[in-house]
Amino acid sequence: MAGVGGAGGDGGDGGFAGAGVGAAGVGGDGGHAGQGGVGGKGLSGGFDTGDAGGVGGAGGAGGSGGDAGGPGALNGNGGTGGLGGRGGDGGSTSSKATAGSGGDGGTGGKGGDAGQVVGAGGTGGNAGSGGDGGFGGAGIDGSGKAGGRGGDGGDGGAAGSGQAGVGLGGNGGLAGDGGAGGVGVGGGFDTGSPGGDGGFGGDGGTGGDAGGPGGFNGTGGNGGVGGRGGDGGSSSKATAGAGGTGGAGGHGGDSGQVLGAGGTGGNAGAGGDGGFGGAGIDGKDGGRGGNGGAGGVGGNADLSGTGGNGGTGGNAGGGGAGGHGVGKGLAGGAGGDGGTGGSAGTGGNGFVVGTAGNAGLGGTGGAGGNGDNGAAAVVSGQSGWDGYNGGAGGKGGDGGTGVAGGANGSGGMGGTGGIGGNGGSGAGDLFSGVAGGAGGKGGDGGAAGAGGSAGGGGGTAGSAGTSGDGGAGGDGGNGAEGGAAQTFGGDGWAGGNGGDGGKGGAAGVGGINGAGGDGGDGAVGGLGGPSQTQAGKGGVGGNGGHGGAAGVGAGAVGAGGDGGNAGNGGGGGSGYNGEPTGISGGNAGAGGAGGVGGNSGGVGGVNGNGGDGGVGGIGGNGVSPTLTPGVGGAGGDGGDGGAGGAGGSGIGVAGQAGDGGTGGSGGVGAKGSSQGFNSGLPGYAGGAGGDGGDGGNSGGLGGFNGSGGNAGNGGDGGDGGSSTSTPGVGGTGGTGGNGGSAGTGVGGAGNGGHAGHGGNGGGGGGGINSAQGAAGGVGGAGGLGGDGSGIGGTNGNGGNGGVGGTGGAGATSPLGFGTQGGTGGEGGAAGAAGANGASAAGTAGKGGDGGVGGAGGTGLAGANGVGPSANGADGGDAGPGGSGGKGGAGVNGVGGGNGGKGGAGGTGGAGGNGAAGSDGGSPTAGGNGGEGGWAATGGFGGAGTDGGANGAAGAWGTGGAGGNGGNGGSATTSSAAGAAGGKGGNGGWGIDGIGGAGGSGGLGGYGGDGSFYGGPGGAGGAGGGGGDGGGGAIFGGIGGNGGNGGKAETATVPLTVARAAAVALAGKVAWSGLHLMGRTGCLVPRADEAAGSGEVLPISANAFYRSA
Repeated sequence: MAGVGGAGGDGGDGGFAGAGVGAAGVGGDGGHAGQGGVGGKGLSGGFDTGDAGGVGGAGGAGGSGGDAGGPGALNGNGGTGGLGGRGGDGGSTSSKATAGSGGDGGTGGKGGDAGQVVGAGGTGGNAGSGGDGGFGGAGIDGSGKAGGRGGDGGDGGAAGSGQAGVGLGGNGGLAGDGGAGGVGVGGGFDTGSPGGDGGFGGDGGTGGDAGGPGGFNGTGGNGGVGGRGGDGGSSSKATAGAGGTGGAGGHGGDSGQVLGAGGTGGNAGAGGDGGFGGAGIDGKDGGRGGNGGAGGVGGNADLSGTGGNGGTGGNAGGGGAGGHGVGKGLAGGAGGDGGTGGSAGTGGNGFVVGTAGNAGLGGTGGAGGNGDNGAAAVVSGQSGWDGYNGGAGGKGGDGGTGVAGGANGSGGMGGTGGIGGNGGSGAGDLFSGVAGGAGGKGGDGGAAGAGGSAGGGGGTAGSAGTSGDGGAGGDGGNGAEGGAAQTFGGDGWAGGNGGDGGKGGAAGVGGINGAGGDGGDGAVGGLGGPSQTQAGKGGVGGNGGHGGAAGVGAGAVGAGGDGGNAGNGGGGGSGYNGEPTGISGGNAGAGGAGGVGGNSGGVGGVNGNGGDGGVGGIGGNGVSPTLTPGVGGAGGDGGDGGAGGAGGSGIGVAGQAGDGGTGGSGGVGAKGSSQGFNSGLPGYAGGAGGDGGDGGNSGGLGGFNGSGGNAGNGGDGGDGGSSTSTPGVGGTGGTGGNGGSAGTGVGGAGNGGHAGHGGNGGGGGGGINSAQGAAGGVGGAGGLGGDGSGIGGTNGNGGNGGVGGTGGAGATSPLGFGTQGGTGGEGGAAGAAGANGASAAGTAGKGGDGGVGGAGGTGLAGANGVGPSANGADGGDAGPGGSGGKGGAGVNGVGGGNGGKGGAGGTGGAGGNGAAGSDGGSPTAGGNGGEGGWAATGGFGGAGTDGGANGAAGAWGTGGAGGNGGNGGSATTSSAAGAAGGKGGNGGWGIDGIGGAGGSGGLGGYGGDGSFYGGPGGAGGAGGGGGDGGGGAIFGGIGGNGGNGGKAETATVPLTVARAAAVALAGKVAWSGLHLMGRTGCLVPRADEAAGSGEVLPISANAFYRSA
């Protein structure tokens, strides 16, 4: 035995032990270090004997422990480090026994490393306070022993490898706390022995990877707290090891790959990610992902195999993709389901004609995977395979394409919220295309997928898939387009219907084309396909959507398809044109509520009618024909508060406009279309206006022109069309609206339309080239009569004014007459007489009676006549409390009108003034004063106005008689006095003539002044004085009965001066209330007149006024 090394003195290193000798020597222990010294190294035991090496001496305070001796049998342990010193390393062994452990580190020092050994590595020394643990010893190759455990704080040692043919891989050493587990070493490559497991990680450490390849692979070590699990080993023959579980907060280890199936990925520790599942090899299934990890990818099949299924994703992990089928066309594997919260994997492709795998379902909260495409056929006549359905949220796979006539696979169905797969295209001439898959329903809040497109067919194309409905709050998908026929005569297929909120797909092209898909609610219907035979019908619009347009007919056979009907709120689709063969155009679809009717189709043949507008919509237009014209559709009624639609135009009759809805305005009637200019066919009438709308104008040039449409209430009538023969009549105005104008005609002008109540009559049309002008329409209440029209020939009379309206003017003509003005409405003024015609002027209308409390309207003056003259019209009677209207003045010798009767309690209107006589004529009588109204205190009768003024320069006629005063009002209560009668009007002034008689209760008129004799005064009315005689150069006129006689003038006032002054002052002056005494020249007031009345009176030719 070797001796022990001596102890080192304080601060010195321990001495080295002696070496064992030969076969028997045991190594001595190293000397202990003195304070601060290094422990001596234990020497190795005899190499041949297997004796243990000596133990390293303990380090002195601050010194490192000595290393253990070795190799040999049992190796000594490394010495413990002194304070602050590192523990000595354990000895290694090369043959039979156990390596020594590393010594523990002193306070603050690292533990020594364990020695290596054939059996198993020793345990690393523990760290002293604050130091690292020593590494575990490594297992030596051959028997695959485990690596030693790492000391606390140190990593575990690596396992030894198994020898070829026999050796199992050793397990990796366990990590000390905080250390990483050792890596497991692979088993022998030929034996299939499993690899050893990776060591478990210490707390906070990573688990060691499993060994491999080999037979069964070891499992990756679990991660310590906070550490990642080790990866599982891969294998060439058996099952791959699972990945180790991650420690809390650590990632799980990935599993190994394997021919059989991928191992399961390790689960994640709390807060960490799961490991990935291993990939399947050559068709095997991928391993399941650890919780938090994605599933592994399924392996592709071999030449005869089915693709492996993708592994299921761990919770929160995505599913793996399915493997691809190979060889004889077996199915692709299904995509793994997504874990909770994770996306699903994609299904694998089928190879050749295999069926594609189904996509996995999306995990809760995750997106679904897409279905894969079906494989195409490769051999003549083979069918394409179906595409697989999409997982929830995923797109369906497309169907495979058939070869040389094989049927096509259907498109896979879209998962909820996903898009349907497309149908494959048919090939060859024998089989039909297959329908596209249906679009999946939209998830709540998400848009739906669109339907897949249909495949084309050699014979007949397939139908497009129907689109899914939109989920709650989401949009619907659009229908896909129908497939087109590939050969002549094959039918196109229908477009898919739109889901709610989605648009219908268009139909395919073919012989008889499919109809466009119906629009979902709120969407537009699909288009009908064009055709070589029969065009497809447009799809029906969904509620709120437009109908689709019809397809166009082709060649010599195709008729235009009908436009689809609009959903509520949508427009009807337009019918398309029949091509040049004369086939009818399709009818336009009716507009839905609020929608527009489509136009009718086609040039040639009988045209379809324009669709009726929906409620509030516009009628479609009839299109030009070569035969029978289409009628414009009627405008729809307006909804509450909305306007009515206008009628559509037609080459035929224009459509009627719809009525306005509650609170809305009526639509306008459309214009009637013209016929060809050379055909002589009549133009068509304009449509009638809806209530509140204007009538449409009639159609244009041709033979007989259509009439203008009648206006709805409140609207104007349409204008009549012009013509080369007979013009159309203007439409009647609606209540409150104007009548339309008549058209002009070479033959005769049309009549102007009648006005509705409150509206104006339309003007009569003008005769052309001496044709008679038409009469103006009768004015409605308050409206104007139309003017008589025309140049040359006999002119039409102006239309009668409506109630209160003005008569129309007679146009310039030898024979035209102005017409009578209309009577004023209650409270309104009378209409004026028509302007002069070439002959007589019209008579003015009577003033309207006053409304309650209102004054009667004033009669307007009669117009000047060329021949017989017009009387002034009577003033209107007043309503209760109002004054009667004043009579109109006579013109050119015709008497003034009578004053209107006063209303109850009101004053009668004054009579109108008589007109002065024309040359050689006589002045006319003034109108009578109106009768006073009846009241408790009686109204006063109106004053009769003066008679006509003096004739000018001709024979001096007699002054017109004054109008009678109105009767006094009668009492209506006991003991009340009746009111006084009104004052009669003064007689007119004569020229050397007789004063007019006073009206009842009034003074006689003054006698006219004479150059020789004054004219006698007029007789007083009942109860009134006679008029004064006129002044004369020689003798004054005689006073009228009851009046004062006039006084003859004397020579004291020179005649020449008086006459000269009178001539110079001829005209009218304001009545001053004072009268000049003829004899004395003094001004004195008249007792019977109020001073300063301001009344305008004619003066005589004498120089002075007479006194009372």
